[in-house]
Amino acid sequence: MADLDQTLAVALKGYAWLPDLRRRVSGGPVRTRVMGQPAVGICGPAAARFFYADGNLERHTALPELVVRTLFGRGAVHTLDGAAHRRRKSLFTSLLMGDGIDRLAAMAGEEFDVAAARWRGGPPVRLFDEAAVIITRAVSRWTGVPLEDREVTSLARDCVAMVDGFATVGPRSARALLARRSQERRLSKIISAVRAKPLSTSPLSVVAHHSDEDALLDPRTAAVELLNILRPTIAVAWFAAFAAHAMDMWPGHQARIRAGDDEFTEAFTHELRRFYPFAPFLGGRALRDLFFQGEPIPAGTLVLLDVYGQNHDPELWPDPYRFDPERFLGRETGEFDLIPQGGGDPRTGHRCPGEKITVALLGTLSRRLAGLDHYLPPQRTGIDLSRIPAVPRDRIRLVVPEHRPAFSGTLSASRSPVSGGS
Repeated sequence: MADLDQTLAVALKGYAWLPDLRRRVSGGPVRTRVMGQPAVGICGPAAARFFYADGNLERHTALPELVVRTLFGRGAVHTLDGAAHRRRKSLFTSLLMGDGIDRLAAMAGEEFDVAAARWRGGPPVRLFDEAAVIITRAVSRWTGVPLEDREVTSLARDCVAMVDGFATVGPRSARALLARRSQERRLSKIISAVRAKPLSTSPLSVVAHHSDEDALLDPRTAAVELLNILRPTIAVAWFAAFAAHAMDMWPGHQARIRAGDDEFTEAFTHELRRFYPFAPFLGGRALRDLFFQGEPIPAGTLVLLDVYGQNHDPELWPDPYRFDPERFLGRETGEFDLIPQGGGDPRTGHRCPGEKITVALLGTLSRRLAGLDHYLPPQRTGIDLSRIPAVPRDRIRLVVPEHRPAFSGTLSASRSPVSGGS
């Protein structure tokens, strides 16, 4: 079965595809074919270390064209390797790993408070959609991107579409392509206008004035990289919905976060990123003939790192399908253990430099959500693992009553956390 091309199986099985394939060979490296190309699937901390080791793999030739055109953008840092990648990556590490993270998180908290006041006493709202707008307002303020109210909603919708359409064909991918074209055009004009002004410390200005080898990025490429700050930040809306889902499924966690337990709140964010599905796997292409765990990997072979499988590996995470934030309390997590946003050192490798922003934003939004008197009306809260990226089916509808409810708990119709089918 593994010798057959698995492209259709990936589309049908989603997150379960590579773990299931690896299970047939007792969890070791598995040979397969994807998009007509030979591939090897690997998993585990040793696999992650191999995947990110210098000189083993390249990324730009392994990224499917649709992923580049929808998710990352042409000419993006994700499509570069070697010295070119390191130069461009320095732009992101300087902006996304500095002192401004707490300020961005505080802005998101402020925007949540404004939105929550509007929700109170009103009809149900979709938390996923609301969180995307909340984060867009915060990150546009933080980066210095000037947006009117209608443009905030448009940017939130378009960035969600880019993420939602990267792993499929059809209407979702068409929406993603249109969204990217629209935002690249809009942000290119903003970049050009900012270049007429002196360099400032705002992320918008820093991106606009960034040079590769003493030459400014062309306005469209600069817009692509600005979107690569905005889009993944706005994508934290997925985890905000998962946070509400987890609090609904296991209400005891909400009480500890509400009580102000900062250590537990951070552990909760790590467990959200481990437990819930986001990135299914990552791909690279072998630069030379390699061996991993005795398995030959000829030059040119696609190497697929099983992210979802590793985040649910019982050797790393005992009872991995139990949601348990306490597993992160007092635990030093290695840089190749928890890999929802890649592995290794984000300053020198391909790990996402915005990971600290994700954790900070998610912690802030989780605290706000835990402290909000709300309930989930009857709805479909199941999560379909065949859909990439996965999201609770009704995107978490919640009600914020005018007064504190006289009951405790929630009223969701489904208590099934994750499902494999539709």
